[in-house]
Amino acid sequence: MSNVVRLAIVDPNDGSRSSVKNLLLGIDTVWLEAECSRYEFFADLVAQTKPDIALISLDADQSKGLALIAQVSQLIPACQVLVLSKSTEGSLILQAMRNGAREFLNAPLRLDDFMAALDRLQLTGGGRKGGKTGGSKVVTVVGASGGVGCTSLAINLACIEARNKDNSVGVIDLDMGLGDADVWLDIIPDYTIQDVADNITRLDYSLLKRSLTQHSSGAFLLPRPIQMDDHPPITPDQLQRVVSLLKATFSHLIIDVSKSFCPLDIAAMEVSDIVLLVTQLDLPCLRNVVRITQFLEERDLASKVKVLVNRIGLEDSQISLNKALDTIGREVYWQIPNDYASMIESRNNGVPLIEQAPKSKVTKAIELLAQQIDSGEQINQSAADAQAGTAATDKPKRRLFSFLGK
Repeated sequence: MSNVVRLAIVDPNDGSRSSVKNLLLGIDTVWLEAECSRYEFFADLVAQTKPDIALISLDADQSKGLALIAQVSQLIPACQVLVLSKSTEGSLILQAMRNGAREFLNAPLRLDDFMAALDRLQLTGGGRKGGKTGGSKVVTVVGASGGVGCTSLAINLACIEARNKDNSVGVIDLDMGLGDADVWLDIIPDYTIQDVADNITRLDYSLLKRSLTQHSSGAFLLPRPIQMDDHPPITPDQLQRVVSLLKATFSHLIIDVSKSFCPLDIAAMEVSDIVLLVTQLDLPCLRNVVRITQFLEERDLASKVKVLVNRIGLEDSQISLNKALDTIGREVYWQIPNDYASMIESRNNGVPLIEQAPKSKVTKAIELLAQQIDSGEQINQSAADAQAGTAATDKPKRRLFSFLGK
């Protein structure tokens, strides 16, 4: 990935320094530029290597460590100082901040704490060259009804994103009962989210990465458990920790949730940047879009919701797009054309659309969706429709929906 953070560390304790090094070496977005075992030499080392971040452990000698914070902050102001200590004493934290530290992290260092600190530095313009960061984008895909195409969208979006060599993409199948992301990718995983849950107390990045199965497209999958159970194998808090660890090295996380809107599904939406609400242009789906939106508004999640209309052009169940907009009361973020033949062939063969039908209209539409998600800006819908051939048919089915009016 681009925009890698260059980091230097000082810790006279060999054991704790080695532990931090092992954690950092597992993060693709962090480059360990230099390490030092003596406070006296670290300022010169930072001046020579010019890292983005200096990580200073205070536990070997607090007075020397505090003095070093001030020295590095004054001599190399472009270098952001992070402090690491087992102590939670308020006076120590205050002095470290007064000397120029940007973050105070508790030892032993946790990966999610470290990544959260990097995110905060990003918001204030520090930690990366030019004040920019690649970050990690988390997209949760949820359906307004069963069978609307959530898994097909999640898998194909992930495979298209993974095609970009600058991206690293992970997929989490949270449909614990009937998830079939592994079928779409035609892979037999060695590990599932059950294995992650069983080892949650000692979970680190390396263990989590070994639990993922990589598809030939480059995307990694964390599948649902093999056995069905009454209780989910992982709690919402544990899921958030898993997502934090995955965000450390994946530029994109795609989460396919169930239709139950259980606490686990809600937790996935809470940690997401975008919630793609997939619907079709039929009355049951549109009614559920309204209900789901209200449900998420009560949980302060509605601002993340983007309505995606799938299978545009599908006959029999099609309602006017304009009428649908009036019904759901919000704009449509994206449209995917109906292409049953390409989609069913892709699923049956276990081959993503980008390989099975790279020139099809549905593939082009998902490619443009990926571009819009990555850019964060609204792509001209008319131009996108023209390019992907996804223009909607605006013919109201008055026989079924005449009561909605014109």
